[in-house]
Amino acid sequence: MFWKFNILTNTHIDSLLEKEDVTLHELMDEDDILQECKAQNRKLIEFLVLPENMEAMVNMITTEPSEDVEEKVRFKYPNTACELLTSDVSQINDKLAGDEDLVDKLYSFLESEAPLNPLLASFFSKVMGILITRKSEMIFEYLKGRKDFVGSLLNHIGTSAIMDLLLRLITCIETLSTRRAVIEWLNEQKVVERLVASIVPEKDEDIHCNAAQSLCDIVRLGREQIMQQQDSSDPDPLLITMELEETVSQLLCNMLDTNKNESVLVNGLFVIHTLLEVRRQGPEGSTDQMSQIDTDRLSQGVNSVLTAITPRLKDFHNLLLDPPKQRFSAMPTSAGHLDPPLGNTRLQIAKLITALISTNTHLVNIELTNLNTVHVLLDLYFKYIWNNFLHTQVEQCLSTILTNVPIDIDGNRQHPLLAQLFSGCKLIERLINEWEDNDVYEGKENGKRKGFMGHLTKIANCLVNAREKGDNCDIIKEKFSELSEEEREKWEKFVSNSLADVNKKNTIEFVSTDAVITSSSEDDDSDFKDIPFPQDTAMQQAFSDYQLQQMTSTFIDQFGFNEDEFAEQEDRIDAPFNERISSIDFNIKADEENTANTAMFEQACNQKIQQFDDNDSDEDIWEEKPLTYDKNSLPNMNHRPV
Repeated sequence: MFWKFNILTNTHIDSLLEKEDVTLHELMDEDDILQECKAQNRKLIEFLVLPENMEAMVNMITTEPSEDVEEKVRFKYPNTACELLTSDVSQINDKLAGDEDLVDKLYSFLESEAPLNPLLASFFSKVMGILITRKSEMIFEYLKGRKDFVGSLLNHIGTSAIMDLLLRLITCIETLSTRRAVIEWLNEQKVVERLVASIVPEKDEDIHCNAAQSLCDIVRLGREQIMQQQDSSDPDPLLITMELEETVSQLLCNMLDTNKNESVLVNGLFVIHTLLEVRRQGPEGSTDQMSQIDTDRLSQGVNSVLTAITPRLKDFHNLLLDPPKQRFSAMPTSAGHLDPPLGNTRLQIAKLITALISTNTHLVNIELTNLNTVHVLLDLYFKYIWNNFLHTQVEQCLSTILTNVPIDIDGNRQHPLLAQLFSGCKLIERLINEWEDNDVYEGKENGKRKGFMGHLTKIANCLVNAREKGDNCDIIKEKFSELSEEEREKWEKFVSNSLADVNKKNTIEFVSTDAVITSSSEDDDSDFKDIPFPQDTAMQQAFSDYQLQQMTSTFIDQFGFNEDEFAEQEDRIDAPFNERISSIDFNIKADEENTANTAMFEQACNQKIQQFDDNDSDEDIWEEKPLTYDKNSLPNMNHRPV
């Protein structure tokens, strides 16, 4: 940047600072004040760190501006003050953190009554964040000395900027020992339990959302630390608290033992999803590189969550049948009238069931089998024919059941969910019937098929593959043998005809390069050979370039080279080029047959050279001249192409 190299020796800000009565607002009106501050303008920084100016800037970001000020400039000075205070200039950081009165004034914003001004809250969070990062120990000691800092923080957790401040406090401290001390202190202040207590029907939806997001961040950050810092044997206290069976049970009680509140249910499910997604976190292959202790620790956390959830599966099953009341009991859509809509609660429960089945836990499988939950999901799948979010979850659920390894219980391999797919759910019969119904539907709707057919095709293919190979092929073949002969014949006919036709349509066939080149050449000749292009100078030049390219291509073709062989030279030194160049006969016969090509080549070269040969001309090539056009070369504007 230009100010980094001191190209400007004197700026307007320097001129203002020479005035004895210059004010802070005058300087803030300058567009380049932030750049000058970051460029370590000594005079400017000395002015900004004056006690009265520091206090004024803190007041700007913590006090609501007067409503008398015009709206478009109402937050101009607070925004500039925030940018200056967070410019990461050491003198400003030292002055702000070293003055307890300034920190008190800044912290007083957090003790204001809810709701906070969201823009001022973002300024406050950003300034506190720079202090947490650069003055970690000082701010930590200050916050510990405040009365119930965590309570004041969570009182405004519905404001996103305050939620961000909590995350900064957990992640932005660079010193490992200080960061560890902060996390332990937050755990002692029961921040996890208090966040869980915020997800209740009595609180606002913004509080539900931000509290759930904070809990999700705590889980993800704690597990990433386990995966990345494998040499550290100390677990994250906040993660341990979050994974406790008691914590998850309390969250489930808040969700299920009160009035069925969709916001509480959905946000609570977000937290549970995060607790169950341990296998998808970290870089690819990271779980294979972890120590056995860390792997066992992660498994223990997931197992405690499963232990808490299993007794409440019945409640989630009932919510699939009787969801909470939504704002709109009926919803008109372009695809039809939904009465009632599926709702986010049932969608998130479908996602939860898929995640639980992927753990392949015996008790969970038995409970879901007894409840017949997969059957309910199939009913919803075929009822809401245009909800692809639901279709994706059900398709993944069925694919997981078909590929999960049977569990060995006392020497007996059990797979209750797979058995239920064929007996209770009648997957084969429903799949064929729905496929036939779609054929009728397509005829009525002018070729428009139902929205779940793509996922239904994937389910059918997964069933075919699982029957042919995999851990469950013997079980699936046995289930097929229990079908009636008519049902088996219908299935075989469906696989060989309908499913095979769809798979063929969905297969991408690659076209050979020769076919593409031939087709393109023919198209080019037929489309453009009869078009009368205007023969102005630019077009003549382009045509000359084209002739030169054609001659070069002819030269290459005569000696048997192609583009692939030239392109390989970067990767292969011993390419066939070295072997074949020695056989080239450079004795070109200038006979009558190539006289036309030679003349054409010389003409193109002369035209190229004439463009740059201005030694013998007195004409100024840079002189501006009026543009002239040849009327004969202009196209007929009255003619409109068909």
